Amino acid sequence: MVTNNRMSNGLPKGIYFDMDNTLFDFVEAKLIACECMIDHMGSGDPEDLLNYFLRGKYHFEHLSNIKEYIEDQGIYSDDLFIQCCDIYRRTTLDNIKLYPNVMDTLELLKKKNISVAIVTDAYKQNAARRLKKAGICHLIDKLITRDVSGAKKPELEVFYYALNEFKYSPNEVVFVGDSMRRDIAPAKQIGMITAHALYGDKNRNYGISLKPDHVLKDIKDILQIIDSSDHHNC
Repeated sequence: MVTNNRMSNGLPKGIYFDMDNTLFDFVEAKLIACECMIDHMGSGDPEDLLNYFLRGKYHFEHLSNIKEYIEDQGIYSDDLFIQCCDIYRRTTLDNIKLYPNVMDTLELLKKKNISVAIVTDAYKQNAARRLKKAGICHLIDKLITRDVSGAKKPELEVFYYALNEFKYSPNEVVFVGDSMRRDIAPAKQIGMITAHALYGDKNRNYGISLKPDHVLKDIKDILQIIDSSDHHNC
C-alpha cells in the first residue's frame, strides 16, 4: 500500500466504496456478456461491442448501445435486439464475482462499527441485483445510486448527498474508488480522505496531477489505514 500519510484524527466513521471495478470487475463481466451476444449474432467482435458501452454516447449500461451495434452490423431485427438484451442482462449478472478479500474486508469493517456505503452511478435496481449476486447486501449500510442522489459522479452533489445520509463531515470518511477522475478527484475536492483502488483501475493514464491520500493494491489494504488510525487515536 502506498500512502501520502494524510488521515483525520481518530478512526474514520465511514468507508464509502464505489461499486463497479472497485468491489468486482464489472468490465470483465460486460466483456463476457459481449462475447455471448456476438456468438448469438453470428458476426462482429466482442471488444468492438464493449467499446460501444465505453464510448460515452449513452449511459454505461444503456441498451441503446446494443441496438446501435446491431444496426451498424446491418443485421438488426426487433427479435435479435430483445434476445441480445436478455443475454446481456443474464450474463453480466452471472459473472459478478467479488475481488479477492472484499468479503473479509467488509466483515471486519462491520465488526469495527464503521459505516459502509456504496456510491455508484448505476441505477438502484441494477446495483441491488449486483450486490445481491455478490452476496454482500447484509454488509452495506447505505446504497446511494444516481437515481437516489439525483446526480452522477464526478458531480459534487453525489458526494455531499452521501455525507448527509450519515451526517458525517468529509474528513470523517474514506472514499474508495477505481477512477481518479470520477471518484478520487471530487472526493478529495470536498475534503474526504481518498483511497485509489489501483487493483481495479482500467484506465491508468489520466494526465491528472492529483495524488490520492492512499493507494490500494488490494482492497484489504484499507484495513491498514483503519489500524493506523486506530493506533494513532490510542
